[in-house]
Amino acid sequence: MEGPNEDFKGFEDGFSGFPKHLPDDCVEYCLYVINPKLKSPKEILGQLEIVKKEALKLTDSLLKEYIWQRESFKLDLKRKMYLHGLTNYGDSVEDEWLIVYILRELSNRFPQLWIKVVDTDGEFLLVEAANALPRWLTPEIADNRVWIHNNALRIIPLSADSHSGPKTAPAPRALKLEEAHDAITSTPDILIHSPLIEEEAFYRLRNYPAQINTTLHHAVILMPRKLAYVLHACPVSIAPAVEAFYLRDPIALKTLQRKDSDLIFPPRDLVAVSTRFTKVLYAQLKSQQFSTPIAWVDTISKVDTIEDTGTLGPKRYDMLEMGMKLTSGFEMLLSDPKYGDNRIVREAKILLEDLAADSSLALPTDEEVAGWKEVSREDDESWMDINFVDFERELNGEGKQKSSTPVVFGPEPPSGFGDAKTQADLRKMVERFESFLNDEDAGIDGAEMDDMDIDDDDDDDSEGIDDDSEDEDKDVSFDEKEFARMMREMMGMPSEEPDEVVDSPSASATTPPSKGHRIEEIKSSDEGDGVDGASEMREVMEKLEAELNEAGALNLDPTPSKLSALKGKAKAEEASKDGDLDDESDGEEINIDFNLAKNLLESFKAQAGTAGPGSNLLGLMGMQLPRDEDDSESTTQHK
Repeated sequence: MEGPNEDFKGFEDGFSGFPKHLPDDCVEYCLYVINPKLKSPKEILGQLEIVKKEALKLTDSLLKEYIWQRESFKLDLKRKMYLHGLTNYGDSVEDEWLIVYILRELSNRFPQLWIKVVDTDGEFLLVEAANALPRWLTPEIADNRVWIHNNALRIIPLSADSHSGPKTAPAPRALKLEEAHDAITSTPDILIHSPLIEEEAFYRLRNYPAQINTTLHHAVILMPRKLAYVLHACPVSIAPAVEAFYLRDPIALKTLQRKDSDLIFPPRDLVAVSTRFTKVLYAQLKSQQFSTPIAWVDTISKVDTIEDTGTLGPKRYDMLEMGMKLTSGFEMLLSDPKYGDNRIVREAKILLEDLAADSSLALPTDEEVAGWKEVSREDDESWMDINFVDFERELNGEGKQKSSTPVVFGPEPPSGFGDAKTQADLRKMVERFESFLNDEDAGIDGAEMDDMDIDDDDDDDSEGIDDDSEDEDKDVSFDEKEFARMMREMMGMPSEEPDEVVDSPSASATTPPSKGHRIEEIKSSDEGDGVDGASEMREVMEKLEAELNEAGALNLDPTPSKLSALKGKAKAEEASKDGDLDDESDGEEINIDFNLAKNLLESFKAQAGTAGPGSNLLGLMGMQLPRDEDDSESTTQHK
């Protein structure tokens, strides 16, 4: 159960209504005509009607064959003299960015048009341009500051806040819509237009409008003739049908699981027809695991007799399986009452009612189906396949290795994996991550946080306890002498002050005691009172280190047998190389290198082929280790 909304501050002074939040997967856009020359509401209304008509023409010309995931782009005229639209794009983020592209085109055609677009995350254009934003522009104050005007991105700065109030330094805060309109009308010259921010914010629009067609996918599938008739008359009905299949529940499947069900699209009289999807819809339908409904069991078992080929290949089965899934989706869509208010569903039902009522209407024949546009078109679906070797190369900033086999005809295949858009987005992600890691301005404290990033909701509550904080600090303050005394008692050492202090803290490490030798007790004297806490702590740590060395806990050097075996193996494998290891000289450096290499290799091996610190560290150094050989094979070689 969700807790109360913390954005609500109660019915106290300054209450301006309940906080409003967009539903999930929705984008909201508002279009305003701001022109000082237009005085009367009638003139503004006339301009808004012209914008609305132009938007219809633009969408008709750009989106003739486009299929929206859930809802389409639409504009409604509001009483406060502006155009408003709200679109649920579902799982298709491409729909959201297509709307942004349409809005940019409208702003380019109407110079007096100012457009505001947000989604569930707020100002998502600023999210795209996060790496290029100034430090003052934080999510807390970004509301109503970002506008699209004349095909460009405009940002209202903090200095605009002072024009509506006293001439003092403006406090960082979000703008009200009326304040934003006043700033645009009275001081349009102070608005910020940064080409860098604009490029980052509109980066996903770089391939539009050509990208609109690349989001579509055509596939030939086997389906009932009646369903082919409905899809040919209403191609956009495929989107709600696929979603009904994708979001199915046991109740929706009841109709398909009964043998005596009167199906709308019974699995007979199947035809092979090219069907237009978006890539998101096709992936949703293709990737779903779906048990064969009872009504389709006989059809699947007799698939050999559908065509005259006499053989059943994997391709024919895939065509029938996709048709079974799509037909099941239409059954659930048209039989479930919860989809009754959908406009597309009503259109499909009207088509079926007219087909049943009018005897002059008949299902298309095979000759008529063959005459449909692009009835046999089938696109390559390799964009769904990801080569993880190429994926690793892309993450490392490298391109796909080109094949040595020359291409006989056609353009050269793109490098990387998947389609070009996926490859470009991945490279952009890697570039942003590397720029974050390679930030030379970052200090030892890591990522810097602005004042707005710090949660100060409890500041008012903490004011009352500031007076007691000093007393609490005294209670938990660190007493070095007391800590040293407790350490001595824990280790069984005398609690008196030491008389002598070793100058070098690493003396015991460089000259470890021989085996069986015990460190002598440190003598105490009356001069111990002059030794500070730091020297006392160093004395305790030296004694602890000496005892650990005696027990062998800190002995990281390999045994002589392991070291000689390592050297012998290195000489056998690199007989042609000069500079064999010297047993006597530089012995200490050899031990350090051995331990470092040993630890890195063990860390890499422990990852078992998955991501981990070892491979990440070696990857940053430009090293790529080969696959680990079998343990049994290496053991046989040693024997």
